[in-house]
Amino acid sequence: MEIQLYVYDLTNGMARSMSRAYLGIQIDAVYHTALVFNNIEYFFGAGVQTCRPGATHHGRPMEIIPMGTTQLPLDVVLDYLESLKEIYTPESYDLFAHNCNNFTNDFSMFLLGKGIPDHITSLPKRVLDTPFGQMLRPQLDASMRSVTQAPVPSRSMPATHAPVSAAHRASNGVPSPAVNGTSSAHPTPYGKVVAVTSLNALEKHLQNASSTAATIFFTSSTCAPCKLAYPTFDSLAEQHPHALFVKVDINAAHDIASRYQIRATPTFMTFSRGDKRDGWAGADPSLLKSNVESVLRYTFPPHPHTLLAVPTLQYGSLKPVTYGKVPPLDKLIAKLGEVGKDPQLTALKSFVEIRNKDARDATLPDLPAIGSTMQTKALSLPVELRFAAIDLLRCAMIDPRVSGYFAEEQQHPKTIPTLLKHVNELSECPHSLRLVTIYLACNLFTSTLYVKEIAKPDSELATLLGQLITSSLLDVSHPSVRVASAWLAFNLAATNYRVRREEQTEALAEGLQVELAASVIETLGSEDNEEAVKALLLMLGYLVYCAPQDGELLDLCKALDAKAVVSASKGQVKLAKEVQSLL
Repeated sequence: MEIQLYVYDLTNGMARSMSRAYLGIQIDAVYHTALVFNNIEYFFGAGVQTCRPGATHHGRPMEIIPMGTTQLPLDVVLDYLESLKEIYTPESYDLFAHNCNNFTNDFSMFLLGKGIPDHITSLPKRVLDTPFGQMLRPQLDASMRSVTQAPVPSRSMPATHAPVSAAHRASNGVPSPAVNGTSSAHPTPYGKVVAVTSLNALEKHLQNASSTAATIFFTSSTCAPCKLAYPTFDSLAEQHPHALFVKVDINAAHDIASRYQIRATPTFMTFSRGDKRDGWAGADPSLLKSNVESVLRYTFPPHPHTLLAVPTLQYGSLKPVTYGKVPPLDKLIAKLGEVGKDPQLTALKSFVEIRNKDARDATLPDLPAIGSTMQTKALSLPVELRFAAIDLLRCAMIDPRVSGYFAEEQQHPKTIPTLLKHVNELSECPHSLRLVTIYLACNLFTSTLYVKEIAKPDSELATLLGQLITSSLLDVSHPSVRVASAWLAFNLAATNYRVRREEQTEALAEGLQVELAASVIETLGSEDNEEAVKALLLMLGYLVYCAPQDGELLDLCKALDAKAVVSASKGQVKLAKEVQSLL
């Protein structure tokens, strides 16, 4: 996609003519910027906003700058945009510290690996460096609010994008009735009642629904009681979009009434995988709901796990565990020696310091250059000092703008896999380096883009994370390493569980699941750290919860007598009983 930068002057020329008199310096404009691609203009004002290109209340742009081309898919771009919305909220807008140009700069860094022109992003500082700029700051910010945060007129709104499936955004809860641990909400061809007026059309619909459940509502335009069942029937069709719900007005479809020998309305029939299951007459909404749910359970037998009481897993938090605590950065940089003076690491340190005070004030540094520095200078340090550079990156990765960029990093090799591979391949990895690398890996989960990356078939990243976990759980000398790697394992298992529940597939390859489960079960047998036990039990619980009944994972758990191992685990008695019931 071609990316353009639209540049506007919020003062319509007044800044150029009056700035020297009021501020003592010459400025050409008070800039407002937006990025335009795919025939939509994106900008920050009253939150992240969109419009047709050039259709805002700011009028025509004073300049249009071609920024370059991005190869990123649109769904990835829109997912990243969602993460920006967490930082660029309507309440966070500040004309000088957190404005449209900061947003455009961050978005451009992700799309193209570079920011917008410096003379635009540096303007607020130039103004605030003048005595009058500081004095007038509150008045200028307040006076511009009505301009910078105005709503987009309805006539200027762009055509909406198709909904983007975001991996793993829904809150957790009880899975739907399932087949082999997957939700029965298969790709949804229906979702509403289908009205049929001919026998040929009905038979075609039933043939297409031969692998699911179907319910036919025989009604007539003159049937008053039928109207009592309409709302329930429509609601059931919406609740179960994988099943077919057909409404037939027999006054307009005599051939159907004859074929199915309908003598009165309302009459209902249910079918399971093409075969008739039940039939009844009468407008009883409760009976209709009960019989529909019965045929759905018959067609899609629930996974045995859905019948168990495991409230910790059903209602517990699936929020990933991350590590955002910032250490004394001056001491951290000092450990790097001359490498710590590298301008990219200095910029990264400054970003972390500012972000730790207020994320709104933290402008993204040159992330492509930082990635290159991490892969070269950081990894050329003595092995006992490398942890300091990794830890600095870890502090920045808590920000979804940073983690999102590195998830879709365009340079090869990518920074994060390179760092993980480096640690995995060290024959003797220092404790400090291993620990901060695990923390860094946990912080990948701040971006949904990394979750998508992990869920890709044959994901190298998922394999590298699995290797890091299994080797780290063997560290008998350092409980902190085992605790962190257990939480990283939980993050992976929770991700897999979300995908299993919401998309009816597995995010992690079966072989990786088996490898992780074997490592966790082995560690549980001897682990006495209570936090590690909790994380390991949660990880194993989500890994096996509604897992395919005929898969290798549950077979492995039986072979290793995981039930006995979990039962003998120390502490977390209630959680252990829940996980034990799944085995």
